[in-house]
Amino acid sequence: MTDSRSGTAAAPVRVMVVDDHPMWRDAVARDLAAAGFDVVATAGDGPQAVRRAEAVRPDVLVLDLNLPGLPGVEVCRRLVGEGSALRVLVLSASGEHADVLEAVKSGATGYLVKSAGPEELIEAVRRTAVGDPVFTPGLAGLVLGEYRRLAGEAGEAGEAGAGATARGADGPETPHLTERETEVLRLVAKGLSYKQIAERLVISHRTVQNHVQNTLGKLQLHNRVELVRYAIETGLDDA
Repeated sequence: MTDSRSGTAAAPVRVMVVDDHPMWRDAVARDLAAAGFDVVATAGDGPQAVRRAEAVRPDVLVLDLNLPGLPGVEVCRRLVGEGSALRVLVLSASGEHADVLEAVKSGATGYLVKSAGPEELIEAVRRTAVGDPVFTPGLAGLVLGEYRRLAGEAGEAGEAGAGATARGADGPETPHLTERETEVLRLVAKGLSYKQIAERLVISHRTVQNHVQNTLGKLQLHNRVELVRYAIETGLDDA
């Protein structure tokens, strides 16, 4: 892979594949390696996945949910946290809404069902590596809808309390975002990819990423999904 800005060869994305079915796991790893990814490890159960991921530190973890020893959502919770740069793409046979929402709440960046073709998977891993949330068609709306519902309940239950701070009430705890960071956050909440945001604002893809990372730090959030929820709670998605 080549960095188009500098013309130099960019380091390949480091990927780890976790699935308890050896044939499926090996096939996914082969497809990703053939597409130019650096498959640094594989694992067949939950505890093994945690140990190996902590040892090899992949950029993207392609993770099944139904794992022996430790469920996939718990693997995700243990590996994705404050200070972690790991992105998790769930690749599961289940398209159940409860499974999707649980995976996202545990820190997954995206969710793909196993009926996806190799090209769709490869593109999903590429997008996950740069922080874009990737979902099987129909599931993105489910996640956004759930966050809208939760935000609505929070507003009804305590609009004058913690919700007031989230809505931007003046005070020492209210984070200050620049005009550009707010603009990028608004477009993230509308579901635009980094590439689409860059084109809309006529800035580079890297600049969009930097604004998102700065915003995550200021808001003390861990991933783009939490960022979308914050934007919905503050009404930025409707602006």
